[in-house]
Amino acid sequence: MQKLPLSLTVITKNEEKNIERCLRSVPFASEIIVVDSDSTDQTRELAQKLGAKVLVEAWKGFGPQKQFAVEKAQYDWVLSLDADEALSPELSEEILSRFSSLDEKTAYQLPRRSFHLGRWIHYGGWYPDRQIRLFNRKFSHWDQAQIHEKVETEKTDQFQSPILHWVFKNLSHQVVTNDRYSGLQAEDLFSRGKRFSLYYLIVKPPSKFFETYFLKRGFLDGLPGFLISVSAAYSVFLKWAKIWELENKKKENL
Repeated sequence: MQKLPLSLTVITKNEEKNIERCLRSVPFASEIIVVDSDSTDQTRELAQKLGAKVLVEAWKGFGPQKQFAVEKAQYDWVLSLDADEALSPELSEEILSRFSSLDEKTAYQLPRRSFHLGRWIHYGGWYPDRQIRLFNRKFSHWDQAQIHEKVETEKTDQFQSPILHWVFKNLSHQVVTNDRYSGLQAEDLFSRGKRFSLYYLIVKPPSKFFETYFLKRGFLDGLPGFLISVSAAYSVFLKWAKIWELENKKKENL
């Protein structure tokens, strides 16, 4: 396999079930950087066996952690993946064929297709779910967001073939993740001055369900599409409930 002057960067914590699939999907990377945060499983050992340079770093938040990995890379061109993602064979070929013509001032969006509840999800806002993951670090970088991090850049372009994403292990994993992410979202919004709204608590969850299930045609994904839309609505409910909780805690501490 042809090697490109490119670094693959991945942040991890307890990803032994995913890390090999992720790293093996990018055989053209000349360097692999894995930044691990306190894994207690075999993530580090498995990554090292596949030739990765493994760095151990305390958790900083999604944006800072991914930028730390980018800064430790040898090459300016960076492909950033999550451990539960992998390049499709078609995307791998597309990157190989286009790499020599890439513009270093442009960051590239890759469509992402997610697998959940026994099927690939195509609706409800889950696809194409374009993510900037391929960029030159001299002109683009991850922001400092604790959650919903993004690459800051001046120009973007797109690839056509998808990243493959194994988003949740099962429904329980989805529930746990929604609980964690809604808490992070609430803390972020509260820190930026957002305050609780009973109106939003009542209206936003059903509005989210209507958006994902009807407007974005989640119903075409069958029962999984319905479950995903209910979960999305509940996550919004949790976010506003937790903002209310944060407000109460602040009042108690005054």
